Amino acid sequence: MKGNHKNSISIISGNANPQLAKAICRKLGIHLDRVAIGRFPDGEIRVQIEENIRGKDLFIIQSICQSPNDHLMELLILIDAAKRASAQRITAVLPYYGYGRQDRKDRPRVPITAKLVANLLQTSGANRILTMDLHSNQIQGFFDIPFDHLYSINVLCPYLIQRKKKDREFVVASTDVGGIKMARAYANRLNCNLAIVDKRREDASTTHAMHIIGNVKDCDVVIVDDMVTTAGSLVEAVSAIKRAGAREIYAAIVHPVLVGPAISRLQKSGLKELVVTDTIPLPSEKRIRKIKVRSVAGLLAEAIHRIHQNQSVSSLFRSVSVES
Repeated sequence: MKGNHKNSISIISGNANPQLAKAICRKLGIHLDRVAIGRFPDGEIRVQIEENIRGKDLFIIQSICQSPNDHLMELLILIDAAKRASAQRITAVLPYYGYGRQDRKDRPRVPITAKLVANLLQTSGANRILTMDLHSNQIQGFFDIPFDHLYSINVLCPYLIQRKKKDREFVVASTDVGGIKMARAYANRLNCNLAIVDKRREDASTTHAMHIIGNVKDCDVVIVDDMVTTAGSLVEAVSAIKRAGAREIYAAIVHPVLVGPAISRLQKSGLKELVVTDTIPLPSEKRIRKIKVRSVAGLLAEAIHRIHQNQSVSSLFRSVSVES
């Protein structure tokens, strides 16, 4: 991946996930450009890009996570600073696209914040977007600039393959009907059957698993989803699958939001392992033994390299083995 692009490509990072940005730069064989991000006395964000980016192909790495309002505003200000510093092209790299859950008007008098964020990114000066495992694929249509949507299945599946036992059937379970497409992709890759957890949602953070569609009795099961927030849905699904006669239960979930009671719920649950990615940094207090982290640095680095070289990104999954 290391090549003659070192003088024309530049990568900077906000405060959301600098460890991932550094890992991406190591994969590319370039350094992470310096940025000073501070605060004015009244709390306003202050930014200065400390290296020359004039005429550069600039990639700004920032997940909209943890403190999403601050990190979104940081990203917008970084894009504006880069535009005014005469970067040739600005690609916003969002390993986790925050505000993606509100992607449609499903009740009266509610916003579509996924579209609002798209408008803000474009207005601030982004020329291209690179992101991973959107909560809803329709978010791509909110943009009028090039948009690359990557999937972490190539990172998570090799880990899951190691968990398959020869003497037991392996089943992939979706936590709801909306996740069937993602679950089917995993089931095809793992060459196993598919199940669905039928659930009823009471509010934004509370769900109840009703019953299991599909056979999980005496099987090992892996639950797949795009994000885990308070872990309420996940723990309910684990309980329902366990009651249906499953043996060992794993979960492969891309974005570890993990707020509120999530860690204590996971600790007490019947889940054997939860494998996640580093699209959102996991602080030390949340790194319990049940949680395994796989890095997407190699996948994002390869995508950045291909975008910079004007090569196909869609062919990435067909032709490239990305190290995790």
